[in-house]
Amino acid sequence: MRQGITYTACFSGLEPRQHELLGIDLGKGVVRRTLLLGALAFVVWDLSVFLTVGFPSIRWLTLYLLPPSLFTVMGAKPSKACDRRTVLAGWVIGVHYQVWGHRPVICGGRVLAHRSEWIPRSARWSRLAPALARNLGEAATARLLGGAGAESVPAAGPAVELEHTVRLYGPDHMVRVAGRGRRKGRSA
Repeated sequence: MRQGITYTACFSGLEPRQHELLGIDLGKGVVRRTLLLGALAFVVWDLSVFLTVGFPSIRWLTLYLLPPSLFTVMGAKPSKACDRRTVLAGWVIGVHYQVWGHRPVICGGRVLAHRSEWIPRSARWSRLAPALARNLGEAATARLLGGAGAESVPAAGPAVELEHTVRLYGPDHMVRVAGRGRRKGRSA
């Protein structure tokens, strides 16, 4: 079995870093991608809290600062599951899978998968079913997971029968085939 080596960790030191910000020395520097993620998280979170709570005061300072700080610090760490991703990328992929599902890749993406070949929501959310049932009730959970009220997904189709014919070509046949190809190439 072939094995590959991932060199992503070797190149992590080559990321661009911000060493100074508004005249403040940042020492060894902050990775610019993390800085951009933090700025985006703070703007989105603080704007949404400002619209719901109002102008920041000492009383609400923790609500304004702590969630985007934790999101930035935890999301920018390298993932333990996949060394090429950050934890935030794993979160985004997980949410995408749970909400929209996973479209199977068939023949390297040359063939589009039919909707019936996707993993159904009931299979994706099966381990969340007890918590959903406790919080939403049995009827709402059955509708979410595709119970009796959900539309049924048609089966993928009948099996395709294959007839195998085995042929063994020897070196003499391969020489003849190669000779035919050379003759065609010369005459052209």
